[in-house]
Amino acid sequence: MANGGPVEHGYPHLETVRAAITALYKRLSYDTVQTFSTSVAPADVAFSDVDDLHLGAQRVAREIVRHFRLPDARLIVGFREMTHAANVELAAGPEYFVELNDRFRTHRRDIGAALAHEVTHVYLHRLDLAFPTTAENEILTDTATTYLGAGWLLLDAFREDGVSSQKLGYLTPEEFGYVLAKRSLLFDEDPSVWFTSPQAYTAYAKGMDRARRDQQQPPLTGAGWAGRRRYAHDRRHGVPPGAPYAFSPDPAGHLRVSFPCPTCHQRIRVPVRGRVRARCGLCRTVLECDT
Repeated sequence: MANGGPVEHGYPHLETVRAAITALYKRLSYDTVQTFSTSVAPADVAFSDVDDLHLGAQRVAREIVRHFRLPDARLIVGFREMTHAANVELAAGPEYFVELNDRFRTHRRDIGAALAHEVTHVYLHRLDLAFPTTAENEILTDTATTYLGAGWLLLDAFREDGVSSQKLGYLTPEEFGYVLAKRSLLFDEDPSVWFTSPQAYTAYAKGMDRARRDQQQPPLTGAGWAGRRRYAHDRRHGVPPGAPYAFSPDPAGHLRVSFPCPTCHQRIRVPVRGRVRARCGLCRTVLECDT
């Protein structure tokens, strides 16, 4: 939790974020991801200063548990002095003890954001879905929270001005915006209407620009003139390091191109033969390509 200190910006974790989206589709399936088409509603996690602290926290926790379809999970929420925003004990369940930073006693509107991250930890724990390192696992958790409809709360908790700052989670604001934009493009949902933080709007707009660029990479037909020309050059002369696509022969010796699906980032391989329509086997996105 950045609290008054500098907030990291940009996309330093982008590859891990994309790997997390792929992992979600592989573990959950397309059909299960589709069941999260409705985000957590602001009214369900609203928390006013007149609400009882502990009863209110338990109520918000129940709403987020309900969103993640964990009917038998019971969160017991407490508060203590700590460095991080929150912590959860990932025991066998069904009871999970969540500790929130004492700061939330007086910053109650962000309790939903902190609990969203911790409930997602429980959800992923039950799925047995994890990345190798602690840092990567936290990126996975933030990505899953956001892609599955509760992470707009984390982005809305980002506030920054000339003298102070606050950010929850391990993604940068722009990375939260990117994942939220991915979700928005998938479900045709506009989360920006729920933001109370002006900085959240800016981060979401930047993330949307980055997400749309995923849909404009060759060999997709959405690529611009410059991208198509670069692709044609690389097809003839070789692909430079860092290009999103790669060419290789199939067993019959015919050339194929592989590239990441702009929705789930699973790599797709199609023959190089002009206009091709491809369907991602993981997220079922239909892609128009010019190979």
